[in-house]
Amino acid sequence: MNQAMSRTRGFTLIELVVAMVVVGILAAIAIPSYTNYMRKARRTDAKVALLGLAALEERYFSTSNTYSATPADLGFTGTTWPQTVGGGYYTVTVSGVAAATTTTTATYLITANATGSQTADTNCATYTINQAGTRTATTNADGLCWN
Repeated sequence: MNQAMSRTRGFTLIELVVAMVVVGILAAIAIPSYTNYMRKARRTDAKVALLGLAALEERYFSTSNTYSATPADLGFTGTTWPQTVGGGYYTVTVSGVAAATTTTTATYLITANATGSQTADTNCATYTINQAGTRTATTNADGLCWN
């Protein structure tokens, strides 16, 4: 009878616990890395939206000789800012629209702000671009916000 018991196949409790610890360690490394990767990937939504809106502002300027602060003029369905763009992780706002005078040039400032889970991306939570093409980001600590 002892021989029959020694040939029984299966896992011991210690083997199962060791396997669970290994899975836990791998998950503790993989999940935060994946989350960080997804935050960085979503930054593209903000950049594409800002560059697209800047192009729409320049197009509007070419026909009206002024920039627009009205979403409908730029192809949005809403009547007020902010407007949600991309996958819904950023909203955009057009502000600082000023007409040209004899001493100043026409201006605008487009801002993209992170929403929802994307607000955890503190390095690049806010992007801006203006009529001169000047691009800024919240802190740009990792140097990848506009790159």
